[in-house]
Amino acid sequence: MAEHRRRDLLRTTAVAAVAAGMAAHQLHRPAPAAVVSAGDCPPPFGPVAVGPDDPRYPDLVRRGNRRFVGTPDQVRVVGSTEQVRAAVQAGVQAGQRIAVRSGGHCFEDFVDSPQIRMVIDLSGMTGVYYDPLRNAFAVEAGATLGEVYRRLYLGWGVTLPGGSCPGVGAGGHVAGGGYGPLSRLHGLVVDHLYAVEVVTVDQSGTAHTVVATRERDDPNRELWWAHTGGGGGNFGVVTRYWFRSPGATGDDPSRLLPRPPGSVLTFTVQWPWQGMTERGFARLARNFGDWCVRHRAPGTPQASLYGELLLTRRPAGNHTLVGQVAGGADGARLLDEHIAVLGAGVGVAPIRTEESLPWLTSALRGNGDDGKRWRLKTKAGYLRRGLTNRQIAAAYHHLTRADYDNPVGSLSLNTYGGQINTVASAATATAQRDSVIKLFYLAGWVDPAEDARHLAWIREFYRDVYADTGGVPVSGDVNDGSYINYPDVDLADPAWNTSGVPWHSLYYGANYPRLRAAKARWDPRNVFRHGLSVQPG
Repeated sequence: MAEHRRRDLLRTTAVAAVAAGMAAHQLHRPAPAAVVSAGDCPPPFGPVAVGPDDPRYPDLVRRGNRRFVGTPDQVRVVGSTEQVRAAVQAGVQAGQRIAVRSGGHCFEDFVDSPQIRMVIDLSGMTGVYYDPLRNAFAVEAGATLGEVYRRLYLGWGVTLPGGSCPGVGAGGHVAGGGYGPLSRLHGLVVDHLYAVEVVTVDQSGTAHTVVATRERDDPNRELWWAHTGGGGGNFGVVTRYWFRSPGATGDDPSRLLPRPPGSVLTFTVQWPWQGMTERGFARLARNFGDWCVRHRAPGTPQASLYGELLLTRRPAGNHTLVGQVAGGADGARLLDEHIAVLGAGVGVAPIRTEESLPWLTSALRGNGDDGKRWRLKTKAGYLRRGLTNRQIAAAYHHLTRADYDNPVGSLSLNTYGGQINTVASAATATAQRDSVIKLFYLAGWVDPAEDARHLAWIREFYRDVYADTGGVPVSGDVNDGSYINYPDVDLADPAWNTSGVPWHSLYYGANYPRLRAAKARWDPRNVFRHGLSVQPG
């Protein structure tokens, strides 16, 4: 902690020195291209170049989904924006494919593809601090969500409405939109994004550091917009974000971002498979969807309740609801009502546990396994209303198939809507702004020899749920595309996407042409690319 404080002091001192020499009207303007932000400071360490013969190498290339292990010529562990710029420049000059890693939770091989020859690892860039120059909180892209929550809350009593896995890196989480247990109250993480610092490469092959803000007169504003849901690895290397809620005024840092509840009531509710009929299964799934539709509006008491209903394979034993609600008597009442609604007509008695915790304790504890010890395949979707009867029947079939015995297979229904849906679809790159449920499909296993059968199961499951729309969640009355932070290259494969709707429409909707324009300006050489990357316009 002492080292973090020293780094923050250095940054604050540097910012103050620059601010003193600037006119007041310039304080919130972006730094020009090719100029490192005033918040940059002498690096805490690095850069460190780690090759295949280095004992640190195996750890650095095994940070995520165990299906993919990278073989880059080197991993550059960096500690400053300038080190990132230098690494990008070196990679471009050498003709190497570059990828960047913050937390390492990517579900596809975007970082660990065999074509990647240099990985820029942001593990050394973990600062979280208040930046008086921009009157916003700076978060370096290598910081984990847990560290972001800890420092924002202990320092100023504020937070960001991010995800429930504290080990996720901020770099990729934010760029894809970012949501979590407080999003129904406070929107997506990107709804609070004020500025972003990115290392980009121009047409001549020269790397620059650019700061882009949401200010209407910022000439770089489209680069900011592209990072409000356009996904990571598309436009450059994000080195730092700044956050200040829209409408926040004054220079008191404790009033610039949302304040979390002082305590939360965390809960786990299990409905056993034993004794549950197909009708009971359908009621549980339908009840959850009906509750989300009824309580989709922002500002309602129910907006404080977040839940994930995990519909599991029968060998897992139970379906599980996990989540939280703001603490106190009102929270307990809302939880009682929620569980009663979900369990109506299910036919089996739920097993319930709950615990009242300080908010930060709950946030740092997280929600379940981070997935890094598994071989994984995931898929996603949004719902504008609950699953249809046919979709529920398809889910039941694949979760009870006798020819597939893996217990680590599931469909998670996550509460959505609320404050998220008060933002227009075009205001950020996150197009899905009228959904009420986010879906997450998962298969996990350990043995590489079993890859084919597990991949086949989840692909068939997903295809059958969306059989009415070509095997994918085409936007319409029920479905509303997918979530780029749960990437799935099958959406770009005509063998699994027979809808005629391109993958980018499923992720970005009508926002894709604007993302292509941003790509053409900021990455015209297509240096930053992967299996689902935005193509230059």
